[in-house]
Amino acid sequence: MIVCFFLNRDEEVKWLAWMEVQFKKIAGEDGEISLEEFKNALGVKKSFFAERFFTLFDSDKSGSIECDELMVGLRKLTKGTPAEKLKFLFDVYDANESGTIDIDELKTVLRSCMEESSLQLSEDDLDSLTALLFESADEDGSGEISFDELKAELEKHPGVIENLSISAAQWMKPPSKKKQKDGFSRYFTKRYILNNVRKVLFFLWYVLANIGFGIYAGWNYRTSNGFIIAARICGMNLNFNCMFILVLMLRKSLTYLRMTKIGNLLPIDQHILFHKMVGIMIAFYSAVHTIAHLGNAILLDKSRDDLKLWEILFTTKAGFGWVYDTAILTGWGLDIIVVIMVICSMPFVRRSGHFQVFYWTHMLYVPFWILVIIHGSNFWKWFVAPGLLFILEKLSRSKFIKRARYGNTYIEEITLLPSGVTHLEISRPDNFSYKAGDYLNIQIPAIAEHEWHPFTISSAPEMDGRLWLHVRSAGHWTKKLYEHFENYDPGETEDLDDDHCPMDDIERRRKSAVGSRRKSTIEVLNAMQFGRQRSKSMGFVKPSFDKKEVEKQNRIKKKNKHVKVKCYIDGPYGTATREIFQTEHAILVGAGIGVTPMASILQSIMYRYKESKRTCPKCSHSWFGSIAHTAMKTRKVDFVWINRDQKSFEWFVSLLTNLEIEQSLDNEEEDDSKIIDMHMFMTAAQKKTDMKGIGLQIALDLMHEKSNKDLITGLKTKTQPGRPDWNQLFKSFEGEKKGKIKVFFCGAPQLGKIIKEAAERFSFAFSKENF
Repeated sequence: MIVCFFLNRDEEVKWLAWMEVQFKKIAGEDGEISLEEFKNALGVKKSFFAERFFTLFDSDKSGSIECDELMVGLRKLTKGTPAEKLKFLFDVYDANESGTIDIDELKTVLRSCMEESSLQLSEDDLDSLTALLFESADEDGSGEISFDELKAELEKHPGVIENLSISAAQWMKPPSKKKQKDGFSRYFTKRYILNNVRKVLFFLWYVLANIGFGIYAGWNYRTSNGFIIAARICGMNLNFNCMFILVLMLRKSLTYLRMTKIGNLLPIDQHILFHKMVGIMIAFYSAVHTIAHLGNAILLDKSRDDLKLWEILFTTKAGFGWVYDTAILTGWGLDIIVVIMVICSMPFVRRSGHFQVFYWTHMLYVPFWILVIIHGSNFWKWFVAPGLLFILEKLSRSKFIKRARYGNTYIEEITLLPSGVTHLEISRPDNFSYKAGDYLNIQIPAIAEHEWHPFTISSAPEMDGRLWLHVRSAGHWTKKLYEHFENYDPGETEDLDDDHCPMDDIERRRKSAVGSRRKSTIEVLNAMQFGRQRSKSMGFVKPSFDKKEVEKQNRIKKKNKHVKVKCYIDGPYGTATREIFQTEHAILVGAGIGVTPMASILQSIMYRYKESKRTCPKCSHSWFGSIAHTAMKTRKVDFVWINRDQKSFEWFVSLLTNLEIEQSLDNEEEDDSKIIDMHMFMTAAQKKTDMKGIGLQIALDLMHEKSNKDLITGLKTKTQPGRPDWNQLFKSFEGEKKGKIKVFFCGAPQLGKIIKEAAERFSFAFSKENF
């Protein structure tokens, strides 16, 4: 957002000089800005606002903007008084320059606001918004909105006029001195240490362990040359780190450890972070270890006439090693494996559609540990205990054991959702027990016979019969999954609507329940699993020459399909979200598909909440009693969901609607007793302080006040435009005083860093979901 108030003359001169430079870049050789150049510079998506801004900037009506005209216009938007900004906005709305705004002009403005915010509303909704805003602003009922009436309407929203400007025009900002990044200094601040005590102490233990093992090895070889001492120090630390990197990936052991008192003392949530760190240390120690042995080989070559340097380095003649003198040769093999694994583990490989490269090169851990055992005479002593646990875990995760334990598991139903999300419903074995927020690994032979991929379970543990997974198409395997079921023919017995969605069942049952007997979340979700109604097919292709082929194509085109595709599941594995029910005030933050663990948690909370319901046997009066601390200590949950566009909300909205209905009807008298509050944010939407968004946002506010319904999602909770102001949001949560606060996040790592820093400022505990 560009809001530029010059503090002094020097700042203004600097801004003017900067704008002259930018003008030359935009205008090109002719020295004037055309409409198309102006549109691109402002970042305006559609023509209405671009044309209106251009017309108002072009004061001499020449059809192009000169440098002086641009300066005057921008100065008005950045340094101008509230009255000047308001007059500019009024002129933008008054397209025919009649001095008033009629209802058609307002509708055009709101339609353009929708396009700038990437919103898709029906024509009826647009008409309703236009009528509502026009009625609110047209105080004298003249059928036109005057300048004073627009001013009065905007003054109902404090701070809007003062901060009114145009977003997405970064070129308006003169370059400022970049703030020095905190870098590593941030990790030494008191605030960071207090908020990450377990992580910091564990890291210190790890550093001290490496130093201690290094000192021990150096002391034992203190009489040798420097190369030998360096090689032995690195060798000892390689023994430790090559063992420890395995311990950090014992997923089942870590899940069991999480449920013990010891688990409360360890940073188990950061086990993947430490796994990566240890991997880097292995690469470092390997490099130094190799260089030190090369130095020693050169000294050995000079001291012995019977050995050549190449014989020392590439044969067994030097006699190094406890297994057939192969220490040097196995060392070269280990170096090659380490280089391959490190390179193929980099983000540019894993996150650029080449996950298979990462996956298969990581399978080199098998020859790696075999070579390490052969290479170092003492490594087997370090490896035997964690290696045995690892083998046992691998055996327990094998297909044979899984089949013996769970029987055959199948994907029984799929739904192709907006934004490339595949909803899988998997048959749930009776003995498959998990906690809300847990994840599992899944293998689907029809997609890739040997690949396992982790996904959060989005169904609540209390739900019977099936497991839910929501998979966003982001990489090779996930895109292949979506395409597989998009082209999948469910067979001739399929008879569901093309637009049928599992979430729609919740909404349909919820609406029918409100009119007669209100169903609980438990009843609705369980009924959804086993009581789906079959309905008449609609909207399919008309039969042509080949009736069977047409029927097949109609089945393939369905978004919801009953299927029977074999799969294997491995898990469940615990995450940081297991602590949710031991947290007094939990803040759940989901970004995009990162909402999946929150879906499971929110459902589970409502299950537990409904289980506390009590009914008087005499008068049938119902109320909700206290929930036992053993079941849930949580007193309040604030759920924050951030999406870029409107479609991303669609697949989860029906469930949230049902949760809102449950809470509102169960707490008709006391709104403060709600256990779950929701906060929705749409980042593509223009904020109320943006000239391209103010009209629409005020209209949406009015509609929400009138109907108690958000037009974007259909929820009672209003969707906020833009990104959250975390300081403001966390301050409001802190003011609720519901107990100790912890933030649980699942989403993009970059956003996670921002939220974590904000949480640290408020001394909130923070954890994020890792795979």
